Amino acid sequence: MSKFLIDKFQSLDVYTPGEQPKDMEYVKLNTNESPFPPSKGVLERISSEEVLKLNLYPDPDCSVLRNKLAELYGFDSDNIFVSNGSDEILSFAFMAFCSEETGAVFPNISYGFYKVYGDLYNVDYTEAPLTENFELDINDYLNVNKTVVIANPNAPTGLSISVESIEKIVVSNPQNVVLIDEAYVDFGGKSCIELVKKYNNLLVVRTYSKSRSMAGARLGYAFGSKELISDLNRIKYSTNPYNINRLTLAAGEAAVDDNDYYVECCEKIVEVREYSKGRLKELGFEYLDSDSNFIFARSKKIGGEEYYKKLKENGVLVRHFSNPVISDFVRITVGTKAQMDRLFEETEKILKGA
Repeated sequence: MSKFLIDKFQSLDVYTPGEQPKDMEYVKLNTNESPFPPSKGVLERISSEEVLKLNLYPDPDCSVLRNKLAELYGFDSDNIFVSNGSDEILSFAFMAFCSEETGAVFPNISYGFYKVYGDLYNVDYTEAPLTENFELDINDYLNVNKTVVIANPNAPTGLSISVESIEKIVVSNPQNVVLIDEAYVDFGGKSCIELVKKYNNLLVVRTYSKSRSMAGARLGYAFGSKELISDLNRIKYSTNPYNINRLTLAAGEAAVDDNDYYVECCEKIVEVREYSKGRLKELGFEYLDSDSNFIFARSKKIGGEEYYKKLKENGVLVRHFSNPVISDFVRITVGTKAQMDRLFEETEKILKGA
């Protein structure tokens, strides 16, 4: 880093994205992307005609997309915020609803950006430990008088908590925002978006990156009371009002129109996930009962880091985390059946030599 970086940023423990090596052709099962391409409608919308409009600014209000999302999910458009990936929504939410005085609480094993944003914005946060079964203990989030941030399903475990549990957390913290990150909910979790209509302190965040096959487009959205959405817009219009480019907006609109296609893709991923659990069990692996598009698994025959490295040597990428609590595990994105069979083929070879 340079000598010009101000002191409070020099010690930041930054977020580490999943690796994107270019040295060979990999079966890429490390970043929870969809194995399916965007829908036909999305491909048709990103036309030369749309590209020719890049000389013009996009609509900062994202009004067409917000109206389409509102109709799809049964909300008013004023209850929907659209942003440059769900990460930007999380960033805005930490800016808007967390501080040294307000504080925040989130799981100690969860999406890595929560801690990064907590440090970046100088938030007095608490990391609540998971249980020995890697589940959230909702008692850690009741009556805490802090901003609550929970990924549901959680990452990297893939485990969910019930809508009833979320409602208890929301009700017990009426003076604070409860943010539920539903990045993976379309793969078997239960969404709590209907609770937004009952409680003005609930913010539910979604992304196009996983179930909508658009990780490269960078598009996220959130449901909340009109007051919470107004708060997020205040941050947006104070930083970057044109935060979503024209092509991403067009793709996002077309994806809503093609919602049935994406529902079918999610069903296929869930089917392959359940098949993959069976194969992992045959190979002697333990795994958590994932509601997401990934599986968190470990083997007594080989350590997590060694397994990850040997898979990589053989052209298969999975994700390994150095946190000692979960270092025995790898997180395996659910790909196509052919991709998963390649993973199992390489795993069999590795275990024979272990």
